[in-house]
Amino acid sequence: MNENYRNFFGLKKEPFGTNLKIKEVFETKELKAVLKRFHYTVRLGEIALVTGEIGSGKSTALRYSADQLHPSQYKTFYVTATSGSILELYRQITAEMGIYQSSNSKAAMTRLIRHEIIELVDGKKMKAVLIIDEASLLRLEVLAELHTICQFDKDSKPWLPMILVGQANLIDKMSYRASAPIASRIVARSHLEGLERQDMQQYLVHHLHLAGIETNLFEDAAVTAIHQGSGGLLRKANHLARGALIAAASDEALTVTPEYVRLAATEIF
Repeated sequence: MNENYRNFFGLKKEPFGTNLKIKEVFETKELKAVLKRFHYTVRLGEIALVTGEIGSGKSTALRYSADQLHPSQYKTFYVTATSGSILELYRQITAEMGIYQSSNSKAAMTRLIRHEIIELVDGKKMKAVLIIDEASLLRLEVLAELHTICQFDKDSKPWLPMILVGQANLIDKMSYRASAPIASRIVARSHLEGLERQDMQQYLVHHLHLAGIETNLFEDAAVTAIHQGSGGLLRKANHLARGALIAAASDEALTVTPEYVRLAATEIF
């Protein structure tokens, strides 16, 4: 898309981006709820679920929450799940830990992960946190065994808290009998919904401010159109807002109307 729209509106950078600093993240009550449950789970050494629709801000909420952990006290391990076997997941975890040994034995891989956590917690006096994004992709047979890497000293030491993140069907998977061992360890759940209409207006103004604009460029009806078109979901709202700005600039319009939002909607899914 033509970047002239930035010059037209006097934007200092690309608006509605995802590469935000933590202090630039728009704080919602849902975001703060994730933070509260995240730290509660880490403190107990248990498991939490964070769910939401695609583009609802789950990854941002995780980054926001994990950033509050002091790096001298905590070591966070982050992996993105696939629909592969548990061995594949274990290899992802060991690679994230900097362990490049591999085995076709689940028992051997479990020992490698446990050993690394023991060294971290008992040796370096730090705390570990494992975040598994896209956990809704995990097979039931993987969920049936995943809890075993959290067991230390006959399951008496909660040394590896785990945050499982995914779409809403992750909750459904926890209802299966095979998932009972890991489901029984869940102490907190957060579900991210789309923004309400009033929050959407504040969200748009917030991002314009980050891009150097102190006034609201979106008419009230345009804000409503973005809210309705995105269902309140942040990623789609970002695309609609940016696209509407581009469409408005091409007409040399100083404000964004619902028509420009509708034009932006023809470019995205």
